[in-house]
Amino acid sequence: MSTKMGRPKIDNPKTYDLKVRVDELTNKKIEAFAKKKNLTKAEVVRQGIYLILEQNK
Repeated sequence: MSTKMGRPKIDNPKTYDLKVRVDELTNKKIEAFAKKKNLTKAEVVRQGIYLILEQNK
């Protein structure tokens, strides 16, 4: 049994943790958008960050 066990390596690991506090309305909007687009809340936030960064180059 020389095969490795565990999760496979990924190209871009998410090694940093970011905590953000939001109000109830913002949370509901993020959850609704994530459900509609079949994304996680974290991916919605990441996409929002990328969008802002691209707009402000």
